[in-house]
Amino acid sequence: MQLLILFITGLAAGLLSGMFGVGGGVIIVPALVFFFGMSQQTASATSLMALLLPVGLLGVYEYYQSGKITTEHMWFGLVIALGLFAGAFFGAKLAIELSSDLLRRMFAFFLVLVAIRLWY
Repeated sequence: MQLLILFITGLAAGLLSGMFGVGGGVIIVPALVFFFGMSQQTASATSLMALLLPVGLLGVYEYYQSGKITTEHMWFGLVIALGLFAGAFFGAKLAIELSSDLLRRMFAFFLVLVAIRLWY
Protein backbone atom coordinates (compact mmCIF):
# COMPACT_ATOMS: atom_id res chain seq x y z
CA MET A 1 0.00 0.00 0.00
CA GLN A 2 2.85 2.37 0.79
CA LEU A 3 4.34 1.87 -2.67
CA LEU A 4 0.98 2.67 -4.26
CA ILE A 5 0.62 5.88 -2.24
CA LEU A 6 4.18 6.88 -3.15
CA PHE A 7 3.54 6.17 -6.84
CA ILE A 8 0.26 8.12 -6.88
CA THR A 9 1.97 11.02 -5.09
CA GLY A 10 4.70 11.03 -7.74
CA LEU A 11 2.15 10.78 -10.53
CA ALA A 12 0.19 13.76 -9.19
CA ALA A 13 3.36 15.80 -8.69
CA GLY A 14 4.57 14.95 -12.18
CA LEU A 15 1.26 15.87 -13.78
CA LEU A 16 1.14 19.23 -12.01
CA SER A 17 4.81 19.93 -12.71
CA GLY A 18 4.38 19.11 -16.37
CA MET A 19 1.14 21.05 -16.77
CA PHE A 20 1.82 24.12 -14.67
CA GLY A 21 5.58 24.20 -14.10
CA VAL A 22 5.07 24.06 -10.33
CA GLY A 23 7.55 22.34 -8.13
CA GLY A 24 6.44 18.84 -7.32
CA GLY A 25 7.27 19.54 -3.70
CA VAL A 26 3.92 21.29 -3.37
CA ILE A 27 2.35 17.83 -3.66
CA ILE A 28 5.13 15.54 -2.48
CA VAL A 29 6.02 17.24 0.81
CA PRO A 30 2.49 17.36 2.25
CA ALA A 31 1.87 13.76 1.14
CA LEU A 32 5.03 12.51 2.87
CA VAL A 33 4.18 14.40 6.07
CA PHE A 34 0.52 13.32 6.08
CA PHE A 35 0.70 9.71 4.86
CA PHE A 36 4.11 8.71 6.20
CA GLY A 37 4.51 10.94 9.27
CA MET A 38 7.83 12.35 8.07
CA SER A 39 9.22 15.50 9.61
CA GLN A 40 9.12 18.57 7.39
CA GLN A 41 12.89 18.37 6.91
CA THR A 42 12.85 14.69 5.94
CA ALA A 43 9.92 15.22 3.57
CA SER A 44 11.66 18.19 1.92
CA ALA A 45 14.89 16.24 1.43
CA THR A 46 13.01 13.22 0.04
CA SER A 47 11.09 15.46 -2.34
CA LEU A 48 14.28 17.08 -3.62
CA MET A 49 15.81 13.68 -4.28
CA ALA A 50 12.70 12.46 -6.10
CA LEU A 51 12.58 15.52 -8.37
CA LEU A 52 16.20 15.49 -9.52
CA LEU A 53 15.80 13.68 -12.82
CA PRO A 54 12.22 13.27 -14.01
CA VAL A 55 10.83 16.78 -13.70
CA GLY A 56 13.73 18.62 -15.23
CA LEU A 57 15.01 16.51 -18.06
CA LEU A 58 11.91 14.72 -19.25
CA GLY A 59 9.60 17.71 -18.90
CA VAL A 60 11.96 20.05 -20.76
CA TYR A 61 12.47 17.45 -23.49
CA GLU A 62 8.73 17.26 -24.17
CA TYR A 63 8.32 21.04 -24.26
CA TYR A 64 11.37 21.42 -26.55
CA GLN A 65 10.15 18.69 -28.91
CA SER A 66 6.77 20.43 -29.22
CA GLY A 67 8.40 23.80 -30.01
CA LYS A 68 7.10 25.49 -26.87
CA ILE A 69 10.60 26.49 -25.77
CA THR A 70 13.76 27.43 -27.66
CA THR A 71 17.42 27.21 -26.80
CA GLU A 72 17.18 30.82 -25.55
CA HIS A 73 14.59 29.71 -23.00
CA MET A 74 16.92 26.90 -21.97
CA TRP A 75 19.64 29.44 -21.23
CA PHE A 76 17.17 31.34 -19.04
CA GLY A 77 16.48 28.08 -17.24
CA LEU A 78 20.19 27.38 -16.74
CA VAL A 79 20.76 30.81 -15.19
CA ILE A 80 17.80 30.25 -12.89
CA ALA A 81 19.27 26.83 -12.05
CA LEU A 82 22.44 28.51 -10.79
CA GLY A 83 20.32 30.48 -8.33
CA LEU A 84 18.42 27.32 -7.42
CA PHE A 85 21.68 25.53 -6.75
CA ALA A 86 22.76 28.13 -4.21
CA GLY A 87 19.25 28.64 -2.83
CA ALA A 88 18.66 24.92 -2.27
CA PHE A 89 21.96 24.60 -0.44
CA PHE A 90 21.30 27.50 1.92
CA GLY A 91 17.59 26.64 2.24
CA ALA A 92 18.48 23.12 3.36
CA LYS A 93 20.97 24.48 5.90
CA LEU A 94 18.29 26.82 7.27
CA ALA A 95 15.60 24.10 7.32
CA ILE A 96 17.84 21.83 9.37
CA GLU A 97 18.16 24.55 12.03
CA LEU A 98 14.41 25.23 12.29
CA SER A 99 11.97 23.08 14.23
CA SER A 100 9.83 20.79 12.11
CA ASP A 101 6.68 22.47 13.44
CA LEU A 102 7.86 25.97 12.49
CA LEU A 103 9.01 24.79 9.07
CA ARG A 104 5.65 23.08 8.43
CA ARG A 105 3.80 26.29 9.36
CA MET A 106 6.06 28.36 7.12
CA PHE A 107 5.40 25.95 4.24
CA ALA A 108 1.63 26.14 4.82
CA PHE A 109 1.80 29.96 4.87
CA PHE A 110 3.77 29.90 1.61
CA LEU A 111 1.14 27.67 -0.03
CA VAL A 112 -1.66 30.00 1.10
CA LEU A 113 0.18 33.02 -0.33
CA VAL A 114 0.69 31.25 -3.64
CA ALA A 115 -2.97 30.25 -3.77
CA ILE A 116 -4.12 33.81 -3.05
CA ARG A 117 -1.77 35.25 -5.66
CA LEU A 118 -2.95 32.79 -8.30
CA TRP A 119 -6.60 33.39 -7.46
CA TYR A 120 -6.39 37.21 -7.78
